[in-house]
Amino acid sequence: MIRHAHEDAELRALVRRYVTPERRYLKLGGSMLRLQGSEYDRFVRALGEDAALIAPHEIATLLEGGWRERRTAAWLIAVSRRTEFRERLGELLLASEVCCAGPAYCVALAGFGTPRDADLLAAYLDRYLRRPDLAYDQLVAMGALTFVDLNLASTQASRFLGADGLWHQWLNDASHMRGSEDPATYLSAIRRSCAFVDECAETR
Repeated sequence: MIRHAHEDAELRALVRRYVTPERRYLKLGGSMLRLQGSEYDRFVRALGEDAALIAPHEIATLLEGGWRERRTAAWLIAVSRRTEFRERLGELLLASEVCCAGPAYCVALAGFGTPRDADLLAAYLDRYLRRPDLAYDQLVAMGALTFVDLNLASTQASRFLGADGLWHQWLNDASHMRGSEDPATYLSAIRRSCAFVDECAETR
């Protein structure tokens, strides 16, 4: 069950502290990489500091909220390297209960970068590449899995990307995804996001 901040005083306090200042939840994602100068520096520093300060039980509470709370929590997990949340992020990614949070889960798992993270990303792709009717987070998950594969010199992504693999079947059957064939596009986005995570982590 999803907790709602307007009904939950504990969650509401955490949202005010970590999620909504300077509309953080909206900037986490592509727009943060377009910030410039002092605004960018301030955003990086604040995210790094909050990632160091937030307690594990507060992260767990945010992960019970809606997409804004979950997206923010996943970035805080990524920056603080809280690998104890790995399985929880994998569960949330696979469940896909809310919109807009999946890319943040993928960035965190890509940043952790272990064989287990690859397994969790592959489990997501195994399920959702069989659903051409759903344009969820298949693209970013493939980018994340490819990123982990390259760093580990492993081949999890190759079984999806082969000529008869689920990736091409999904794109062929998902007419709304035409023009999305090249996983390198999503690999590049994951690389930039993970570099941003590293920059934030250095401020802690």
